[in-house]
Amino acid sequence: MEYTRLGNTGAEVSRICLGCMSFGDNSKGITGKGWAIDEQSSRAVIKRALELGINYFDTANVYSAGTSEEFVGRALKDMANRNEIVLATKVHFPTGEGRNCRGLSRKEILYEVDQSLKRLGTDYIDLYTIHRWDPDTPIEETMDALNDVVKSGKVLYLGASSMGAWQFAKAQHAAEKHGWTKFVTMQNLYNLIYREEERDMIPLCRDMGVGLTPGAPNAKGRLVRKPGTVTRRYDNEAVGKRFPVGGSVRFGDYPPGGGAGRKTGRADDSDFPGVAAEQARRHRADFGGYQAEPFGRGRDWAGQCEIDRGRDPLPGRTVHRPQRGGILRGSASDSLWKRDKSGY
Repeated sequence: MEYTRLGNTGAEVSRICLGCMSFGDNSKGITGKGWAIDEQSSRAVIKRALELGINYFDTANVYSAGTSEEFVGRALKDMANRNEIVLATKVHFPTGEGRNCRGLSRKEILYEVDQSLKRLGTDYIDLYTIHRWDPDTPIEETMDALNDVVKSGKVLYLGASSMGAWQFAKAQHAAEKHGWTKFVTMQNLYNLIYREEERDMIPLCRDMGVGLTPGAPNAKGRLVRKPGTVTRRYDNEAVGKRFPVGGSVRFGDYPPGGGAGRKTGRADDSDFPGVAAEQARRHRADFGGYQAEPFGRGRDWAGQCEIDRGRDPLPGRTVHRPQRGGILRGSASDSLWKRDKSGY
């Protein structure tokens, strides 16, 4: 296993992070329904991850109504030394029916961080990530509250996820202006199918020294399965259907931040209540067709392959976040792809 720093911090993490969205009670919550795996199966995956040298684990308060946090917390308590692992969780999506059970208000952040600590069975969270941008809360309120949970010792580092580059820049500016804690990571959607992040977000993070922790680097498994393969998750989750089952993929209209209320027939984040319509208007780009050629085990491609005319778009400090099974079956290889005649 290779290790790197978490963004520009002193914390050291494995280059492969185990994403834990697939763990939890699949009868609960707004994620994992019909496809999340039970606690015994989750423990087997976590045990194997630790054996392979992975020390970085990422979950969220919304995954299977918090049961993912419970499974991960209990497993790591039994199998690992707390000081040797980096534990990440997130806040933003609805955790209840009430009007204040969502978003990034001071009220919600201070409440949810305590709930996550209880479910994880720990007294601090290494990396606390805002799962999305909240257009209904002033960014100054959000950053002030996040700074307070860091100063209280409940959280060590802050991360952000899936938003526009201008939004991320605005948040970082607010923190710098007021002397608050800034984000050290960006968990953006980025893989060989979806590369829009190369336009603005990745250059911004490189300039700021922010570490990238891409979600779905294997396109939710699409890059390591034969074309046409349909899984239990694909059948049960709209988000998974963003990545079509065919081998040739064209994305001309795909908003990474979500698309609340859009009735276009495409799968998006409309299954998450409270996702801002503003996110549905995110800039879209057509990258042309790419042909995937999956095969058995491949080595990790991100940070090594040279794409976009021979240039590596990723900064040196990059952590990859495979979905369930990715670390056991291998990641996508830099030799899996052939560019079609349309180019980029």
